[in-house]
Amino acid sequence: MFSCEETSVTASNLPDDCLFIVFDKLESSSDREVFGLTCRRWLHVQNSARNSLQLGCLYRPNVTQEYVRYLPRLLMRFQQLRSISLAGCTELPDSALTWLQLSGSKLQSLSLDCCFGITDNGLALVSSGCPTLVSISLYRCNITDAGLAILGKSCLGLEYVNLSYCAFVSDHGVRALSTGCLKLHLLIISYCKSIEGTGLRGCPSSLTYLEADSCLLNREGLLAAVSGGGLEYLNVSSLRCWSGGDGLDGIGSGFASRLRFLNLRLCRFVGDESVEAIAKGCPLLEEWNLAVCHEVRVRGWQAIGSNCQNLRILHVNRCQNLCDAGLQALQNGCKMLMVLYFHGCRQVTSLGLELFKQARWVVKIRREECVCVGPRLDRFYMQDWHPFLPPTS
Repeated sequence: MFSCEETSVTASNLPDDCLFIVFDKLESSSDREVFGLTCRRWLHVQNSARNSLQLGCLYRPNVTQEYVRYLPRLLMRFQQLRSISLAGCTELPDSALTWLQLSGSKLQSLSLDCCFGITDNGLALVSSGCPTLVSISLYRCNITDAGLAILGKSCLGLEYVNLSYCAFVSDHGVRALSTGCLKLHLLIISYCKSIEGTGLRGCPSSLTYLEADSCLLNREGLLAAVSGGGLEYLNVSSLRCWSGGDGLDGIGSGFASRLRFLNLRLCRFVGDESVEAIAKGCPLLEEWNLAVCHEVRVRGWQAIGSNCQNLRILHVNRCQNLCDAGLQALQNGCKMLMVLYFHGCRQVTSLGLELFKQARWVVKIRREECVCVGPRLDRFYMQDWHPFLPPTS
């Protein structure tokens, strides 16, 4: 006779792979927090399973100082981090990022929003310690073109970059990123007063999302921005110091044929010539914001109605030269139009508005908005501008 010894399997005998699965299946946050209190091995599993770290200091200097003190310990404890957010650590010094050189090799996302103490030296530490970085946000940071040049040479896999409100960044820094990071997908340069757009000349075709709200883009810079040919989302609202007349017809020159979202809000100089060129050159447009574009007249609205057959959302708030004839042109065309933002168009008469509503099957009217149902128009908003949504895959 053969006897077999009974073996008991306990949690302490489980291999690490099984413990990782157990930890991953925990749905309660409290259970995940106390998991590591069992023993050192379970604590190691808990630490290794953590892939993101977000320090919410709420812009309080005394809290920032505590984070500077404990950040090295946190980075040494959690060595499998893929994402770190230090947003709001206003007094975080460059030296606090030194530990990224030891534990940042797997880091893919880093947020340094409003870290006013971070300079080009800190960005150099990030570049050398995080070679696999995919996303970085530098909102309101005091970095310059020199730091971006280092970043563009070291982090070649960067896809998402936020430089909004970076006052010391110019086209030279943007050029370093666009030529070095050939996978660049999203770039935000809003309110960067030293950027004219020329640094985007020859940008990679992977660049599909460009946010340049309230920038100093000129005609040459705008042509450079669309030169990559891959843009699907473009926001150039509130262009400042534009001196090229109408001049936005370059968007419809053929390089932006894949464009699906276009925001020209508060570009008061935009006229019929540019609108007609864009309507013909960007046939895939789904959402177009022309709010406060006073120079668009009947010819421009007719071009939109005739050519924008994929247009689903249109903003015409406070367009002073939108009249009954222009509204009728939109009514007769734009067969896919589902949402129209309409407010403050004084040349549109009550009769013209009612005819449009009836033609597009508007059946319910409220104080702030007119909700429309039917095969054509889905919503008709009597209110001001609605923020754009980023393109979806």
